[in-house]
Amino acid sequence: MNRETVVTEALDLLDEVGLDAVSTRRLAKRLGVEQPSLYYHFRTKRDLLAAMADSAMTPHSTPPLPSPDDDWREWFAENSRSFRRTLLMRRDGARLHAGTTPTGDLDRIRHKLAFLVASGVPERDAQMAMLAAGRYTVGCVLEEQADADPPQGDLPADVPVIDPEEAFEAGLTLLLDGLAHHTPA
Repeated sequence: MNRETVVTEALDLLDEVGLDAVSTRRLAKRLGVEQPSLYYHFRTKRDLLAAMADSAMTPHSTPPLPSPDDDWREWFAENSRSFRRTLLMRRDGARLHAGTTPTGDLDRIRHKLAFLVASGVPERDAQMAMLAAGRYTVGCVLEEQADADPPQGDLPADVPVIDPEEAFEAGLTLLLDGLAHHTPA
């Protein structure tokens, strides 16, 4: 048993039972070990959850970084979509990710910010836009995962049912339009 195996099994457990039911006791049983042996790899459950969140972000961490020839608006939108898709790949993916610090992804984040700045986005605006888009995306996915089967029969007839992806795209467009408004042509 190694750290990677523990994280992989913990993520599989997450997908099966949800974040609230993930416990070191349950994970140890799944791995066929005693609970204290998990502490060899992770001192606390919080450490385990952070490693799970980091590993769950791998699909978002592997696409190519933006190049100077890329259109910043198109890149920004696709980066946000990639983040959303990655969060949706895991049950409770947004809850797992919320509040974590992307320690393993700092070089990629710096590259993304440098790309935005080189594209003409003021540095502070680039930082705030990346933060806002990240939090917006997590919030959208939190709502989507919390309401995986919305009670459509409870809504009045004149209230439209809005597709979560459509709502995400509309909000993302508003973020991009706002950022473009602050960015010199």
